[in-house]
Amino acid sequence: MCENLNKNISFLMKNMKPIYFFSLLFVAYALAGFAQDPSDVRSQQIQSQIEEQRRRQAERNQYRQSPSAEFDEPQQQNRERDPLSVRRNRRQQPKTTVDTMPGLTERARLKNTDNSKAPVQPVWLREMYRIIDLDKNNNGALKYPVHPMGKRINLFTLLFRLLSENKIDAYAYSDNSEVFTEAGKISFEDILKSNQIPYTTERWNGNTRYVVDEIDMPSEDVSQYLIKDGRFFDQATGSYGNRITAICPIIVRLDYSDNTTHKSPVCWLLYEDIRPYLAREMIMASDNNNALLYTMDDFFTKNMYSGDIIKTVNLRNQSLQEQIGSSDPVALKHAQDSIEQQLKLFRKQLWVQADTTTVATDKQEKPTDDKQEKTAADKKSRGSKKSKEVKTPKAPKAKAEKSPSAPARSVRRSR
Repeated sequence: MCENLNKNISFLMKNMKPIYFFSLLFVAYALAGFAQDPSDVRSQQIQSQIEEQRRRQAERNQYRQSPSAEFDEPQQQNRERDPLSVRRNRRQQPKTTVDTMPGLTERARLKNTDNSKAPVQPVWLREMYRIIDLDKNNNGALKYPVHPMGKRINLFTLLFRLLSENKIDAYAYSDNSEVFTEAGKISFEDILKSNQIPYTTERWNGNTRYVVDEIDMPSEDVSQYLIKDGRFFDQATGSYGNRITAICPIIVRLDYSDNTTHKSPVCWLLYEDIRPYLAREMIMASDNNNALLYTMDDFFTKNMYSGDIIKTVNLRNQSLQEQIGSSDPVALKHAQDSIEQQLKLFRKQLWVQADTTTVATDKQEKPTDDKQEKTAADKKSRGSKKSKEVKTPKAPKAKAEKSPSAPARSVRRSR
């Protein structure tokens, strides 16, 4: 049969023109397609879909093994249209924030900028360093609770979390002077190593993250804070106020070998960097009232703390002990009280009362000296006149005795 078919095809090619021959051949193939079984067509479609899926799966596997591999444009377009690839790309995008501490909103940043506005060049400024002892009752609100109790945390726990999440900058501590520039910045790892705080490391979004257990956090050992604050007078607004420049936690540990205490300052932190976070943390400022009415920012800006002055900014950059030339506690206390008295006296001299007010108060309180002398002279003269004028008693008049029986006679008639 095949031989007869070949003979017929060769006969047609010899006796027919080529254009008619190919037209007839096309019609024959078309009739053969219509005559094909529909189940065979369906199976071929399924087979082509399976091959397409295998090809896409191979591309996905290749992308997983080498994410940075470059694909040609058609493959790149197919990969972008794939929903699985879109979801994978979303998961691989780095996260910008950490879930532990919420970040600052734009409103909080603007409010912090408004609150931090201070005179650039005040006409009068007095800066000093104070030690805030957390063992005093007035400063206990910054230390307790030592360990977090629900939403309540102390000041050092808040600062430590912000440092661990790289939300604020830390600056190295120095006895002579502080440098709040890029050159003075230190990392969180340096703080952990210098203060012997145990930690572990883990990878987070391609970066190294330092994790400290809550038990190892030296929140209980931080019993003092060193702050740099100042009093200023702004002539442009006619206002007197105070501002805090920086704060430094101090770890106080007891050496049991020789029973001595060692103080190690952690780092300097700019108050303007931590102010927005302090404004969100409520504290209990009194044992008699357990309501959370104040924030940590209020505690500093409203001068609710009590601290001892250890140094004032001076030309020679000397401490208070070096200035007075003695380490006697009595002499040091006298120098501290003298500085506090100078600040109060300066503030009192800024506001002068009007003369009319002074005269009115003087009149209400006591009379003038002239009036006092006048009244005293009048009283003296009156007393002397009274002493000179002595009243003599009058003699009693003699009365004529009348008899009750004699009638009364008129003298006019007798004449």
